[in-house]
Amino acid sequence: MNDAYALLKTVHILSSTLLFGTGLGTAFFFWFTHRSGQPAAIAVAARLTVRADTLFTTPAVIVQPLSGYLLMRLLGFDWHTPWLQAAAALYLLAGACWLPVVWLQWRACRLADAALRDGTALPPAYHRCMRIWFALGWPAFLAVLATFWLMVAKPPLWG
Repeated sequence: MNDAYALLKTVHILSSTLLFGTGLGTAFFFWFTHRSGQPAAIAVAARLTVRADTLFTTPAVIVQPLSGYLLMRLLGFDWHTPWLQAAAALYLLAGACWLPVVWLQWRACRLADAALRDGTALPPAYHRCMRIWFALGWPAFLAVLATFWLMVAKPPLWG
């Protein structure tokens, strides 16, 4: 069990690091590039953000629940354990925010590319995308932070 546990825990920690780190890093550079108002810079940042989500965040989103489930089984945790249920609910909340964010990033990228190509200002649709993107980022970010805390503290919560 020790080898399997060490491997699964390492995979789980690495995928959570990728999920959190990529999300925080891309959000930081995408938001501050957006604030520059420069379509050329925004188009590049948006394209790279979409690429980072594809290469790093998406695989981590898949690996997290799989490795978590296997760890839960290996360690004999009951699915009805309150902190596990809370962590799963928060993970689903983060995912429910993340899915539209992925589409919004792609849309913002296309709108910035079009503004750059046409030599026009960023359209109102771009700014709407970014307002929604920003608003959805906060609950996702806070849900991931709370999930980290639950995984470390394993508090009794209710029941």
